[in-house]
Amino acid sequence: YQQAIGIALLGLLVNLACAWLLRDDHGHHHGHDHHHGHHDHSHDHHHGHQDLNLRAAYLHVLADAATSVLAILALVGGMLWGADWLDPLMGIAGAVLVAVWARGLLRDTGRVLLDAEMDAPLVDEIREVIAELPGAEIRDLHVWRVGQMQYAAAMSLQMATPVPAQAIRERLAIHEELVHLTIEVSAD
Repeated sequence: YQQAIGIALLGLLVNLACAWLLRDDHGHHHGHDHHHGHHDHSHDHHHGHQDLNLRAAYLHVLADAATSVLAILALVGGMLWGADWLDPLMGIAGAVLVAVWARGLLRDTGRVLLDAEMDAPLVDEIREVIAELPGAEIRDLHVWRVGQMQYAAAMSLQMATPVPAQAIRERLAIHEELVHLTIEVSAD
C-alpha cells in the first residue's frame, strides 16, 4: 500500500504541475481582449485553433489529477481499514467524472465539426456587411467557432462588379471575433 500511495502521490504532483502550466495558456486563450486599430489575423487565427486543443489537454491533466486523488483515497482506506471495496468504487467515480468532462468537450468540438454555429449573431452581421456591397450576393457562407468568442468564416460571393477581397476583409474587420476569413469573389 505504501509504495502504491507514494507512486500515486508522485503522479498527482506531476499532473498538478502540468495543470498549473496549462492553466496559464488556457486562461490566456479564453480571455477576450478588445483591440482597436491594427488586427493581426495570423496571430488570432493561431490562438483560436489552439483553444479547444488546450482545453482538452487541460481537462485531461485535471482528470488524471482527480483520479489520482481518488486512487490515493482508496489506497489509504484499504491500508488503514482494509476497505478493499473502495478501489472499484473510486474507479467508477473516476470514470463518471471523466465521462462528464469528456461529454462537454465532445459537445463543443462537435459543434465546430458539424458547422453548428450558423445561428451565431456573427452570421447575421456578416450578411449585413455583404448586403451593403452593391450587387453582391452570398452564394455560400460557413462560420465555425474556433475558440471562445472566436470564429472563422468562409464565403463565396457573386458580384456584378467584383470588389477586391481585401476591401471586403477591411469592412468585416470591425467584428473582432472573426479571427480568420476566406473569401472567394466571382463576377456574374
